[in-house]
Amino acid sequence: SHNCHVLILVCYSLGFGVDPELRINVFDELKLGESYAGVFQVQGFHNESRAFLFQGKTRKLVKEDVAEVMLQKLRDKTEFTVLVTLKQERLNSGVLLSIHYAEHRYLELESSGQRNEIRLHYRTRGQRQHTEGFPYSLADDRWHKLSVAVSVSHVVLHVDCNRIYERVIENPSMDIPSDTTIWLGQRNQAHGYFKGIMQDVQLVVMPQGYISQCPDLNRTCPTCNDFHGLVQKIMELQDVLAKTSSKLSRAEEKMQGLDGCYCERSCSMNGELYREDEGWTDGCRNCSCYNGTVQCETILCPPPQCPPDSAPAYVPGTCCKECQPVCLFRGRVYVEGDLKSVRDSSGNCLLFECQEHSMQRVENAPCPELTCPESEHITLTDRCCKVCRGHHFCVEGHSPSCVENSECVNLEAGSCCSCKDGYRALRDDSAYCGDIDECAEGKHYCRENTMCVNTPGSFMCICHTGYIRIDDYSCTERDECTTGLHSCDENAICYVGNGTVCRALCDGLCQNGGSCVNPDTCICQQGFTGKRCETDIDECTDGFVECDSRAICVNLPGWYHCECRDGYHDNGMFSANGESCEDIDECATERHSCANDTVCFNVDGGYDCRCPHGKNCTGDCNHDNKHKHNGQIWVLDNDRCSVCSCQSGLVMCRRMVCDCESTTADLFCCPECNPGLSSQCLHQNRLITYSSGDTWVENCQQCQCMSGEVDCWPMSCPPVVDCEFTQVPEGQCCPRCITDPCQADTVRNDITKTCVDENGLTRFSGAAWTKHRTECTLCQCKVRQRGSWEYTHTDSGRQTH
Repeated sequence: SHNCHVLILVCYSLGFGVDPELRINVFDELKLGESYAGVFQVQGFHNESRAFLFQGKTRKLVKEDVAEVMLQKLRDKTEFTVLVTLKQERLNSGVLLSIHYAEHRYLELESSGQRNEIRLHYRTRGQRQHTEGFPYSLADDRWHKLSVAVSVSHVVLHVDCNRIYERVIENPSMDIPSDTTIWLGQRNQAHGYFKGIMQDVQLVVMPQGYISQCPDLNRTCPTCNDFHGLVQKIMELQDVLAKTSSKLSRAEEKMQGLDGCYCERSCSMNGELYREDEGWTDGCRNCSCYNGTVQCETILCPPPQCPPDSAPAYVPGTCCKECQPVCLFRGRVYVEGDLKSVRDSSGNCLLFECQEHSMQRVENAPCPELTCPESEHITLTDRCCKVCRGHHFCVEGHSPSCVENSECVNLEAGSCCSCKDGYRALRDDSAYCGDIDECAEGKHYCRENTMCVNTPGSFMCICHTGYIRIDDYSCTERDECTTGLHSCDENAICYVGNGTVCRALCDGLCQNGGSCVNPDTCICQQGFTGKRCETDIDECTDGFVECDSRAICVNLPGWYHCECRDGYHDNGMFSANGESCEDIDECATERHSCANDTVCFNVDGGYDCRCPHGKNCTGDCNHDNKHKHNGQIWVLDNDRCSVCSCQSGLVMCRRMVCDCESTTADLFCCPECNPGLSSQCLHQNRLITYSSGDTWVENCQQCQCMSGEVDCWPMSCPPVVDCEFTQVPEGQCCPRCITDPCQADTVRNDITKTCVDENGLTRFSGAAWTKHRTECTLCQCKVRQRGSWEYTHTDSGRQTH
């Protein structure tokens, strides 16, 4: 029952507040629990959670028949988030998720362990391929939560609930054609193989979808997409207001005719109508109708005073326990109706039922034939027939009666009731559950400018008067300029604020999410320092962090965390400083390697193999159910690249050290030492092979072969200086300067440079205007090669200076 509740709580935290229609769970859609070559189910980041290990290069995780179902939710959307929980092998460069049609990658998330970089590949609205790179070491063989949130032209990258990058990018195009494929853990059958563990991969089509992964993050800032939808929402509300006003007017007319009538108030609940002051019992609550409103209170069950031959037990249809007859059978007590299976001296199964104070023999029904191997058979205590592991007890008559706001959950040898999200148990078997008032108990996520309102199983965040909604939990001040609800003249410009606040400009970009607050002054995000916020603060070595003695400080870009030391594990509280790390009792859990002639003795952070007094112990070890002599060295059966040794009952393992100068180097474990085929890479066209270390250019990407794996990243182009209009010529990769703005791919205007027009007004670089009193003359502020500025006047197709 405890495990049952833990499972439900984990699911609740991961999926809170997200409409299932807005979420795409890639694991579920691809049915990853089925058999896939190179994919194995393992334990995930959370206790009792499911994850999958990705290995080898023979797998094919793609399903064309379900791709269209997923793409319908994503197609033409301007706001979405990719969420991944993963543990990637060191130096691995692999694709986490790829949505592509032929060679066109509409959305692909990649992590490169070779270059310590996260890459977002997508197709722009101009139908060009674009790659946005984020320097970050994700492939470090540690668990990470990764989210990439896109809102129109705005992208935010979070790692482990820390905002690492925030950028403005070219608008992605989600105009995804039919027959597009979705690949998990690889780009295709030849390239981009991810190696490691992924616990979940999800697409959330909603603003600031990273909240689904990290509910405590700030959501007060509206997204780019929010402002696009505000005007449309206001128009819809105006239409609703007009219709509601019309209905209200008609209702007032009808009410005037009812003024002389006496109407008794009544209440409705679960389809039943109740009169004023009428009372009734609803599950584990006593309810009454008062002033037209249903009021309910939880029933308090007094402990029943049962005679010696009975015991309290739940009876179907009642809330409180009642005294039931009991049976004494083989030293155990059973309640009326309980079943117990036993084996006689011949091995035959006999089934008994507690009836009127004695166990009565009942007839066995024929057992169905099981389709699972014998190792998967499970013996039950309340029946003679065995079942297969994973049997669905909830769909048969043996499941408990989960009545009110409760649902049945399968366990290995039975089932239990568990309260639905937003409800808590009213009795110890969770068959009846009552609503949690998140507002009163402070268990809500309503942010600034909102009021929490409780609803059955959840809550709502209502905006205060004068505020408009950002998302489900946050509201902001009404922006009259954006919505058009202002009184400015048509020839005036609407400004938010007093018009005296200007945005600072920095010489170069503020890196790692830093903000330019004064000219040439960056304010860095927490965890970074330097003039451009380019330096990561090592909180571990600089003395900013003091982890618990049972944990070790691990530095990461922009942050840190306290990780439990070997011999300890987290108790599930996940405290920031490692206080939740507790000792693993290797002796009790049989995770030790002590031989039979020694006794395992648990110590803080480990264990000892102690020799009983008066015995001469060998110091041998038990490892993987095999006997190893003291001092013996061996290679693991399932990992030939790990070497273990037995030292006085303790087994120590480490990775094999690669020495490419040695003629005995194991090339399987050290592919970088292999000049042969096993370390070679296959070109994208599958016709050319490369040796480890070779580099080449393909589709404007720099590619490299490293130990049999291909890693590609966008080419580095030289900066284009003193150039207003640029274009990438066909067949080339880097931009060049051009003079014709009509052929330009991009226009660069330095707004720190200005010029003064004929009326003495200051104009920014790139600004264009019609000359006063001359409708056919267009002026523009442009830069000359020598640094001065000029006007360009266009008169009926002629250009003068």
